[in-house]
Amino acid sequence: MPNQRLRATFMRGGTSKAVMLRRQDLPADPAHWDAIFLQVMGSPDPNGRQLDGMGGGISSLSKVCVIGPPSRSDADVDYTFAQVAVREAAVDYSGNCGNMSSAVGPFAIEEGIVARPPDGEAVVRIHNTNTAKIIVARFPVADGALAAAGELEIDGIAGKAAPIRLEFLEPGGARTGKLLPTGKVCDALEVPEMGIVEASCVDAANPCVFVAAAALGKVGVEMPDDLERDVDFLRKMEGIRRAASVRMGISANTDAAARTTGVPKVAMVSPPQAARTLSGRALAATDADIVVRMISVGQPHRAVPITGAICLAVAARVPGSLPNRTAELSSGPIRIAHPSGTTLVDARVAAGNAVDTIRAEYGAVYRTARRLFEGNVLYRTA
Repeated sequence: MPNQRLRATFMRGGTSKAVMLRRQDLPADPAHWDAIFLQVMGSPDPNGRQLDGMGGGISSLSKVCVIGPPSRSDADVDYTFAQVAVREAAVDYSGNCGNMSSAVGPFAIEEGIVARPPDGEAVVRIHNTNTAKIIVARFPVADGALAAAGELEIDGIAGKAAPIRLEFLEPGGARTGKLLPTGKVCDALEVPEMGIVEASCVDAANPCVFVAAAALGKVGVEMPDDLERDVDFLRKMEGIRRAASVRMGISANTDAAARTTGVPKVAMVSPPQAARTLSGRALAATDADIVVRMISVGQPHRAVPITGAICLAVAARVPGSLPNRTAELSSGPIRIAHPSGTTLVDARVAAGNAVDTIRAEYGAVYRTARRLFEGNVLYRTA
């Protein structure tokens, strides 16, 4: 069959990149999307490189965003996120990507999906269909587009750019409907090869499960490449993720959890400590409030996913949770150390007298984004 052309834009959002598509250009039935997205990204690829597509061989570079008119009155735009597996023929819509959320507002304005504002600050209310949550994006515009220059520098990205503030409103229960879906701030998970493991299962922006690095025999500041080579570590983390998925009510059993690789995300946390970043920069223990190493779709993440950072910051504000007991907190924003540097998250939690009354009010981060190229991507029909 001949190649089909699909209008597309390639954008960086935070520390991720994705193919951005307009909803109107895709088949009306989303059941037909997976085959298109897999071909566009070059999956499945047993070599793990996605050379025959737009993907980059790691989870943060194998993403698709679909943007269209809003389906609810309190939003300006609908946004659906698709995480495309690298080695398997799988597309996961179970969670959102916070990094790519930063590109949605600028894309919507530049594509004319949202009315272009006068020069100054744009405010775009984004309805993320994956989580049914509202994200408010605020960013400077000039000549009807995201400002081309700015002074914000984020770890993991070279250079400076215009700041994009993302406010995740009422982020609790993004997938499960509850901030603490197990009804506890800490759980005892039974994990194959490990026995009982203490973990905190939290659902804010995206569901995540947090365990102590010491429980895995780790210090907590290991580099992603070292963790990726540690097959035993990855197997244990996947076992924790599957057990948490069942306990959180996301999956009926561990076999079903194995097929839903995007959520919950699994992370090990440790107290603030000196470390090196991927660029070789030294971080002092005083530079952060908590350290994290997160696994995304089976791969150690080179930074920290923004939704994961939001969830971790919210969890750190929940009294008695494992992140709360691990972090060294102040009243200000929470500084999260990860392999690429640090991420600052402003999170507020209203703590009630009972677990089911604890509420996440918001989580906010600053990101940058850039439109990289535009045109058409090609795919074949069956």
